[in-house]
Amino acid sequence: MRTKLSTTRQVLLPGPLREQLGLKPGDPVDVKLDGDSIVLTPRRRQRRRGKIVIDPITGLPAVTAGPRAPILEHKQVKEILAEFP
Repeated sequence: MRTKLSTTRQVLLPGPLREQLGLKPGDPVDVKLDGDSIVLTPRRRQRRRGKIVIDPITGLPAVTAGPRAPILEHKQVKEILAEFP
């Protein structure tokens, strides 16, 4: 595919490429030189979706962000909860 620089020196990525990569306005992209080539690499944001599960110990509903989510210490949880009204 071919594109060109705009008068403001910006490069427009063709729609099919943006769609294939799932790029949206504001998504971060790393830029580097590789010889005479410019390489753009989408930087994937860590998107975590919480879901409600039943705690196996208490039997109460709890929120989890998955097995790779960071483990929060009591102090961190207290600080987060203090921000809620």
